[in-house]
Amino acid sequence: MRYIRYAFLACLAIILVSVALANRGFVTLQLLPADLSILLGVQERIELPLFLVIFGGIVAGLLIGFFWEWLREHKHRAEAARRQSEVKRLERELRRVRGERDKDKDEVLALLDQAS
Repeated sequence: MRYIRYAFLACLAIILVSVALANRGFVTLQLLPADLSILLGVQERIELPLFLVIFGGIVAGLLIGFFWEWLREHKHRAEAARRQSEVKRLERELRRVRGERDKDKDEVLALLDQAS
């Protein structure tokens, strides 16, 4: 299984390098549309190779997706934490009840009851 993963990663690396080599031309990126940038007085432009724009878009999309999923799963994490605290509370209560039940028993019999 490990070799399949390495082969997949090698193929992915080859594809990414070939995309980068095929798209080395520079493009101009603007922060805002032309009319809006003139209105606000912000005329930020940057020249980057196209492959950086492509890879940056992919990375930005992945990060936004991960963050969105993390927010969406919050209710499930909260429920799991609530259930975990409930389990711990019930385990403490069970130990307390067993201790009260076994306080008048012989120590050997109490240990045998706890083992089963």
